[in-house]
Amino acid sequence: QVQLVESGGGLVQAGGSLRVSCSASGRTFSSSAMGWFRQAPGKECEFVAAIDCNVGNTSYDDSVKGRYIISRDNAKNTMYLQMNSLEPEDTAVYYCAARRFGLSSSIPGGYAYWGQGTQVTVSS
Repeated sequence: QVQLVESGGGLVQAGGSLRVSCSASGRTFSSSAMGWFRQAPGKECEFVAAIDCNVGNTSYDDSVKGRYIISRDNAKNTMYLQMNSLEPEDTAVYYCAARRFGLSSSIPGGYAYWGQGTQVTVSS
């Protein structure tokens, strides 16, 4: 079993930066691919970024590519999402998720464990 807790959300002006974190419990973090998803009001959950258990392999949705950076520290059981050049369209609840496998996925259904989410609001 893996428990995930997000932190670091908040309110930021357009063009600003924010870093959200995801702390994981359990002994399987280092062998689990991790992902970030987001859901805006009235919209479906959408993929943001993912990272394999091998920290060298990452993937991003086109909407955030070049602005967001996903990373992980297996020694600290923590994953991060650095968000730069934020836009009002980035406003959403951001969720971290963990797979039972080491290879990441952009499909929400491929993740077995989810955090409670953290709100990110970007004002114009």
